[in-house]
Amino acid sequence: MVAVRLIKIVLDVLKPREIPVYHLATSLAELENVQQVTVDVIEVDVKTETVKLTVEGTNLDINDVLRHLEETGCSVRSIDSVAVKKG
Repeated sequence: MVAVRLIKIVLDVLKPREIPVYHLATSLAELENVQQVTVDVIEVDVKTETVKLTVEGTNLDINDVLRHLEETGCSVRSIDSVAVKKG
């Protein structure tokens, strides 16, 4: 059986405004196998920001990413896209 690796996840996330986007991005980049993180702010409210979060890497563990977001006070609204690679 050929191994399939998760290499990209795009998430719609609601995050507290007091967490700077660069802090969220750098903390996610410290997770194992994560090579690149992009955070795009979509909407700003009084207490929250809606962001599109793109996480890319060599063999991502989606549970690690989701757990980290929850621990930082973020709420994942949806998983909008994933990319996998064989081999």
